[in-house]
Amino acid sequence: MPERPAETAAAAAEQSNEPPRLSDRARKRRGEIMQAAHDVFTAKGYRNGSLGEIADRVGITHQGILHYFGSKEQLLVEVLRDRDTSGRQDFERAERPEGIDFLQHVLRTVAKNTERTGIVQAYTVLSSESVTEEHPAQDWFRDRFDGLRADLTEALRVACGPGEPVSDEQLAMGASALIAVMDGLQVQWLLQPDAVDMPAVVRMTLNALLNSWGRAPIQA
Repeated sequence: MPERPAETAAAAAEQSNEPPRLSDRARKRRGEIMQAAHDVFTAKGYRNGSLGEIADRVGITHQGILHYFGSKEQLLVEVLRDRDTSGRQDFERAERPEGIDFLQHVLRTVAKNTERTGIVQAYTVLSSESVTEEHPAQDWFRDRFDGLRADLTEALRVACGPGEPVSDEQLAMGASALIAVMDGLQVQWLLQPDAVDMPAVVRMTLNALLNSWGRAPIQA
């Protein structure tokens, strides 16, 4: 799943929930906890990954984690936010890409994901687990899908340019199809990385959509 680029550095900063005025030591410890949580949640999922195991990996107590994050639920949300923040760095000081530029960003992100298995695995595990009853990341993933669908719908609209208009319904369905392909490919790729070329398949799917609307394909 591609990151949604931040419009400005200030916008990215506003989305961060990291407490202000942390000492260097506290900031370092917080980062260690989030990395350990990422590893545990990736390997075991949210429900089976315990704060005790995360604490053991960092070398602190269960209460030590609660001191920094308040609850296991908040720790999960921070891990997910950190995952997005790491993918926004290229855009923090740039204008938001639109149209074909945004679609090219999506394709670059898919290619980049082939080099960061841990992030892809964490996203895949937690997004799948979030459909279960009362999962604390449900709202985060709903908001994420809503935002990404909107971004892709608008990017497809701009990319289609002049000519016979494409209906809002068709554009929205195209956006949903792209998300479904990207997320589904990640599962296949994690299981058989040598059997799946994620960037090529996503590009083929995107160009098939554009072709179905009578538009030119996006060149590599």
